[in-house]
Amino acid sequence: MKEACPNGVDVYFDNVGGTVSDAVMSLINFQSRTAICGQISQYNADKLPIGPRVAGQLLTTSSLMKGFIVSDYAQHNKEGLTQLTQWVREGKIKYRETIVEGFDNTVDAFLGLFRGDNIGKQLVKVAEE
Repeated sequence: MKEACPNGVDVYFDNVGGTVSDAVMSLINFQSRTAICGQISQYNADKLPIGPRVAGQLLTTSSLMKGFIVSDYAQHNKEGLTQLTQWVREGKIKYRETIVEGFDNTVDAFLGLFRGDNIGKQLVKVAEE
């Protein structure tokens, strides 16, 4: 992680949790911001693992961590979708997707999400149209 973030981390969007998030927390910079939107690495755990305790790191770096659920902002959906669409068209936002061909591969594509097989959005193409 230190090689990928040699200057530390100022902003972290956490949708996975687990060991990657633990590693990021050790590299957060002064007054960094962490948004927690999901914890998919924990969703099917029978027992939640105990990882690093980050309160001390947040305290000594004067950093903020806040959870949010997209439904908290439902009243802004139309406005947000309009702006995001514009940014994608202008090339200001770039995205990546992994496309698996065939409905018969749906289960494998889904399970691949938990193994990290995909990059970006995981899609299953079931037809040409």
